[in-house]
Amino acid sequence: MNKERIISNVAKLLQEIPTSMEIVKDDHKKEQRFQYLAKHMVEKAIKRDALLTCDDDSGIAIFFKEDGTSEGFWYEMINDIKLALNVTGIKKGLKALKNQKFIRKQRPNKGAYLYCWFWGVLPDSRGLTDKKTPYKMKDQMFEIAKKEQLPIYAETRLRRVSVAYRRYGFELLKEWEHPSGDTMYFLKYDPTKH
Repeated sequence: MNKERIISNVAKLLQEIPTSMEIVKDDHKKEQRFQYLAKHMVEKAIKRDALLTCDDDSGIAIFFKEDGTSEGFWYEMINDIKLALNVTGIKKGLKALKNQKFIRKQRPNKGAYLYCWFWGVLPDSRGLTDKKTPYKMKDQMFEIAKKEQLPIYAETRLRRVSVAYRRYGFELLKEWEHPSGDTMYFLKYDPTKH
């Protein structure tokens, strides 16, 4: 695993995602802010054994097993403050926290499940290429879901991504008009049905 390459790839992919484009402070440090956010995400994924990659790191997913426990109030608050200082700024940070609270409520508050926090594939590896990166990534996630016998929850604001999820067997649970004006799609994959 090449951690620096993964962080760099996640930083590139974050710049295609509406939510991260909205929350990252738009100033002369924007590139550094995306790098900081990517490093935070990858390190959190490694700490929780939630990082999935393909052979050349062109496909990356952060795939958490959730069970209703959290990392602790103080730990999360310290990380939120660091993100506000280094990524979002205070105003955008508060706005993001408000949206995240609603988004979190769309997932179960009891019992274990898998949560696809991030899934991205670099442009050269998308679609019907010889590498089949998106399909290999999907297969890794489905294998974990089947082994654990746990559903997968995900959300996206990109319609084309929600269509891809549904093509892979996810069901659409809810559509929500995000404060940005976009539609957010909440999806679930149940391994017992496939």
